[in-house]
Amino acid sequence: MRRMFENAEIPVEGLPSAETVAWQPMDPKLMRRRLAEAGIALSIVTAGIAGLQVLLGIALVDENVPINLGFLWLVPLAVGIAVVGWPLVCVPKMAYAVRERDILYRSGVFWHTVTAVPYNRIQHVEKSTTPLDRRFQLANLKLFTAGGAGGDLTIRGLPVRTAEKLRAYILDRTGTAVEQA
Repeated sequence: MRRMFENAEIPVEGLPSAETVAWQPMDPKLMRRRLAEAGIALSIVTAGIAGLQVLLGIALVDENVPINLGFLWLVPLAVGIAVVGWPLVCVPKMAYAVRERDILYRSGVFWHTVTAVPYNRIQHVEKSTTPLDRRFQLANLKLFTAGGAGGDLTIRGLPVRTAEKLRAYILDRTGTAVEQA
């Protein structure tokens, strides 16, 4: 006799928990890299405010309008606090875990996200670096999945060696040939 399709219920208490995962924290160099990026952004904002203050000062002097433009320096101060403080808060919240059948990535300060990407959904793995990443010997690993961009995962700030090892491991698990990068 032919058996009908069964779909047994699983009690919620029996589900695995993400809290029991052995999370790997991001490399400490990621914090320094993000702070350097923040410093560059702050320098650009500061240079822009200085230029704006000079241009407005020249324009207002020609019009004989007495005005104090010192308040413009509150902008780089506020931006500086935000861009320097953010890496100090968000980087410790980031972590990844490599498991037998999937890879997990955790991030988020206000909105916590845990993403699980099963190896059988991964079609392509890419390791990339920016000039700032290379300066801090870091790399980004992007996992492209079947089913569109919504399932793709990018893990930023891995040590270069770890990113290459993970890339080779994932490609081996997916049955894709490992080409040298």
